[in-house]
Amino acid sequence: MSERLHATPAGTARSATSEPSGDAAGTLVLGHGAGGLRWTADVTAVRDAALGAGWRVVLVDQPWRVAGKRLGPGPAALDPAWVAVLRDLDPGPLLVAGGRSAGARVACRTASAVGARAVLALSFPLHPPGRPERSRADELARPAADGLEVHVVQGRTDPFGTPAELRAVLPPRGTLAEVDGPHSLERSAPAVAAAALAVLASLTS
Repeated sequence: MSERLHATPAGTARSATSEPSGDAAGTLVLGHGAGGLRWTADVTAVRDAALGAGWRVVLVDQPWRVAGKRLGPGPAALDPAWVAVLRDLDPGPLLVAGGRSAGARVACRTASAVGARAVLALSFPLHPPGRPERSRADELARPAADGLEVHVVQGRTDPFGTPAELRAVLPPRGTLAEVDGPHSLERSAPAVAAAALAVLASLTS
């Protein structure tokens, strides 16, 4: 694994790139959620599975996390930083942008700007808990408006949006995989990784 620092409009970001043993089938770039200073088990399971399937995998730490803060800012800071990192990475012709929770939102909002072929959203937060009227369905639909695929892996009891709620607003050509768990999918990490592998395989078949 190799790490790099990246200058962004929101400060210094960090990427950690894992390379497969042979030529890469494509590049999967994943962002983290809005809280905490560590990578969750579901994300690292996806990284390891994708790497084993021949994908280059990049984990991106947003500037707020590099700075040691425990809570992330809003889209005005997150999106430009993410775009700056991905443009600096030069990920190649087959890019899948993704992330978990807030990172999934960033990936959806910026997919076209970074040249992604598809989005992999882990635990997409469709709305705040108990506030379905504050829907973020427009963010989920944004990649599809540019002809891109959106693939969601969602916990069956996620208070930020159940699979049924996601399915009702999933854009055309989108897919939804249900796994056990709430918003945190760490206990279902193997199932999350398997769902992610199915998505990646569909993009190279």
